[in-house]
Amino acid sequence: MKLRTLCVGVAVVWLGGCQYLPEQVMTGSEEEATTAASCQAVVPSFEENACLLPSWVSLGLSSQRGDAEWRRDTVTGLGTDPNRSEAERQLIRAVALSWGSEREWAEAAELYQTYTHAAPAGLQQLLLYWRNELEGRRSLARQNSRTREQLAVLQREKTELSQKLEALTTIERNMNLR
Repeated sequence: MKLRTLCVGVAVVWLGGCQYLPEQVMTGSEEEATTAASCQAVVPSFEENACLLPSWVSLGLSSQRGDAEWRRDTVTGLGTDPNRSEAERQLIRAVALSWGSEREWAEAAELYQTYTHAAPAGLQQLLLYWRNELEGRRSLARQNSRTREQLAVLQREKTELSQKLEALTTIERNMNLR
């Protein structure tokens, strides 16, 4: 009988839902969701507040989704903002260029390397991660380029060998005819 009462009690609590959870648990997650939503619109800065990481992550995602025009507008807008430090401007530039053309990747990697140390400690790990990811893409692009060059060389060699084989076949036919 006690087991049956216990099972019924557990089933009621389980089926009852979240209204039986303490209020603090619910408000904490709502506050975090509200903070994250409000940080989406904030332009990233080095100001250490609740929006430090979310605003930089939002910029990174925008850069990933953005096109060349978005990058140009972002980089151009940085030059006219006197309220930002040089390190802030250059790191925002690095994030914007990180998803541009392969030519822009080298500049972005250099900017990350030069200015990451000037960022707040809470942001440095994210910037290092992005730099390492960028270096990985650059490495893959170099490998791809080398592989294409090797493929072109192999195709030329194949063409030369095919021509030589045809010449040898022609010579062999001529010898067999005699």
